Amino acid sequence: MKSEDTPFEGGPLDGRVLPVLLGATGHPPKVYRVPVPDNAGGPPTVLVYRRVQAGTSRRLALHQGWKYQYSAEGEDGADTSGGRLRWPWSKPAIKPDATPDGKSDDTDE
Repeated sequence: MKSEDTPFEGGPLDGRVLPVLLGATGHPPKVYRVPVPDNAGGPPTVLVYRRVQAGTSRRLALHQGWKYQYSAEGEDGADTSGGRLRWPWSKPAIKPDATPDGKSDDTDE
């Protein structure tokens, strides 16, 4: 498998460049999770890094590679899609506070 040296920004891995395995498309994964073992023997802490574009060229605005930025929110905060693929023909996600069929809630009257 191919790997690419990818820089990390923020968090405990700030400034490090680590080899990251590339996927079938030739890109590193969108989310990179690094388990850090606990010294007391408890469950490991998981550091979450999100893939962002490293930069663009000046003249043609071409893609210059990838880097990872630390996500302090972890798995809950930054990913609004819930980790699922959303196709254009898919139904929109149901919000937990929505009433069925978009009707008003008549129980308060």
